[in-house]
Amino acid sequence: MSAPQARPEGRAVQGRRGLRRFTMPRPPQQERCELCGVPVPEDGHRHLVDTEKRALACACSPCAQLMARPGASRARFRAVPDRYLADPDHRLDDGAWELLQIPVGVAFFFHNAALGRLVALYPSPAGATESEVEPSVRQSVLRATLLADELEPDVEALLVRRTNERTECYLVPIDICYSLVGRMRLLWQGFDGGAEARADLEAFFDDVRRRARTPQGSRP
Repeated sequence: MSAPQARPEGRAVQGRRGLRRFTMPRPPQQERCELCGVPVPEDGHRHLVDTEKRALACACSPCAQLMARPGASRARFRAVPDRYLADPDHRLDDGAWELLQIPVGVAFFFHNAALGRLVALYPSPAGATESEVEPSVRQSVLRATLLADELEPDVEALLVRRTNERTECYLVPIDICYSLVGRMRLLWQGFDGGAEARADLEAFFDDVRRRARTPQGSRP
């Protein structure tokens, strides 16, 4: 699901198959479900996570529903949910962010079931780059938000954006995080990404805010 080579701040995650569908030009033929082979629409089709190859796969609605059934979490393919949650009361502060050693203002975190731990990634010109952080720092991220208790391994991510004004925290489908990585890789220019990449990032988070709901319940 990721990018080729390392940057000084971290290492690029190996395996580009999942990310490739967001960075490479679309082939002229219609996309097909990677389970049953039927054609699927360009917009609105579902994604699965191939847990063996660590890649995203396109799926038709019936196959996605099959993989979303109870018990399917033990299968090779897992359906990516479509829920968006927001945590306006998260506790991920500037100090925690510095410990993560992430050089940009956006990162996403997901439970890698094969590794048995939380993985921290951020967009870069090289693709999805992993931030090598200590286990204690990963646990501080999980403790900082109630959304961590909701997170489904492999298929959902905690998406965090830090600006001068605030830090936002969301639970989102994992495929939109890799979509963002692909878009930033295509649009990035210069040291800070450039005006086009910044505008695209704003539009992306506007859409996330629109979709996200705040779950009921209070922090203990």
